[in-house]
Amino acid sequence: MTDARSVTKARPAAASLIGDEPLIRLVDVTVTYPNGKEALINVDLEIRRGDFIFLVGPSGAGKSTLIRLLIREQVATTGRVYLAGRDLARVSRSQVHRLRRRIGVVFQDFRLLPNKTVRENVAFALEVTGAPLDEIRRRVPRLLALVGLEDQAQQLPAQLSGGEQQRAAIARALVHDPAILIADEPTGNLDPVTGWEIVQLLLEINALGTTLVVATHNQEIVTALRRRVVALEQGRMVRDEVGAAYRRG
Repeated sequence: MTDARSVTKARPAAASLIGDEPLIRLVDVTVTYPNGKEALINVDLEIRRGDFIFLVGPSGAGKSTLIRLLIREQVATTGRVYLAGRDLARVSRSQVHRLRRRIGVVFQDFRLLPNKTVRENVAFALEVTGAPLDEIRRRVPRLLALVGLEDQAQQLPAQLSGGEQQRAAIARALVHDPAILIADEPTGNLDPVTGWEIVQLLLEINALGTTLVVATHNQEIVTALRRRVVALEQGRMVRDEVGAAYRRG
């Protein structure tokens, strides 16, 4: 399906960002909202280069808050969140957009621009950051090849299946060669077979060096793959286990 190696030759930038330290580190993080609700409570977590982590837990457990912390949409009330050694609370507003280029995000509802083709959706993510035209022309076809959408490049999102829309969203999230890809319920709007195909694509991307954090309620996929599982309940991290099922008795 892909010539993946040609897509990932630009990996050194991500690698140099990380060094030997954890890519992401949360130290005693608590997030309290203005209404007094504690969304996260005393969370300690390390994510290293190459990890594939399933983030699980019931609705309201704190998964969305944790994701917002990682992309600097939320700042911890107490504690520290570090990305490659940088304290995200100390990142200036002008630096946030540059920082987010190192973090790709994929959502359950795809969030593609409806009036742009697949190629244009992926290219637009480079255009808005001022990427040169020759870079756009080089990278976009490679990314579409990676996700298996070469033949759909000129189609609009409405002409695609749900799985194809998610593939396009993944390609767009990879345009800046991020060190980490965060997928928030990436199979939530897909049928089981298509959901498995998307997870297999995420595994391919992880194998090429990108760190993956996948928030999901899909117990079957988590249990079948037996990757690292980080579980939240009522804002607390109750489990961090490698080779785990969705739940253990």
